[in-house]
Amino acid sequence: MTQTAHTSPSPSPGKQMLSEQVYAHLRNAIMRGDYAPGDALKPQDLAKEQGVSLAVVREALVRVVGEGLADRLPNRGFAVPAFSDRRWQEIAEARRTVEPVVLRMSVERGDVDWEARVRAAHHRLARTPAHMPEEGEHYSSAWSEAHRLFHRTLLEGCGNPVLLETFDRMWTASELARRWSAHRNPDRDAAGEHRRLEEAALARDADAAAEVLTRHLTLTAAALQRPEGA
Repeated sequence: MTQTAHTSPSPSPGKQMLSEQVYAHLRNAIMRGDYAPGDALKPQDLAKEQGVSLAVVREALVRVVGEGLADRLPNRGFAVPAFSDRRWQEIAEARRTVEPVVLRMSVERGDVDWEARVRAAHHRLARTPAHMPEEGEHYSSAWSEAHRLFHRTLLEGCGNPVLLETFDRMWTASELARRWSAHRNPDRDAAGEHRRLEEAALARDADAAAEVLTRHLTLTAAALQRPEGA
């Protein structure tokens, strides 16, 4: 006698769409700074606000947690991560450890199409205004996206999707930390740093590219660290 395999029913397309909408709403709200560090994310309140079921909200919250934009706290539900210099420095350390290694691989493995994408991504970044009056003191959303795309494109030549997924998670956490941090180094030549990154990568100089990226990430970490006693 054969046994029939039992599989869990797949979520309905309607539920998946609702979950995607709630996830996008939560992600954007957290990245915009609508929630302060440490704020609770209450499923019941979110379900009422969005007009959806608790199951849909919990599914969206699990995705947000997976991106590092929320924490799941034992017996306390969900919350926006509590920001601290230590947390930011841990994120920065992880990026300085991983990204230069992946960039080396990218420089060594990337093809001509990768070179073209790097050049195009840098051109877009260089031509996008970093600040817009209507978006206040923070970097503009258009510049932030161009910035992310440039850094990711630099690494895409590695050809390893697992490493790129790791970058995506670290980048999201890094951008959240940046959103919560005041600008402390307005004289920094970020445009020059990005130009040198492009030049080293396209010159196929893996050592120089890794060194420039490490310095770039180190300066970012230093700029966002609170001074003693602040």
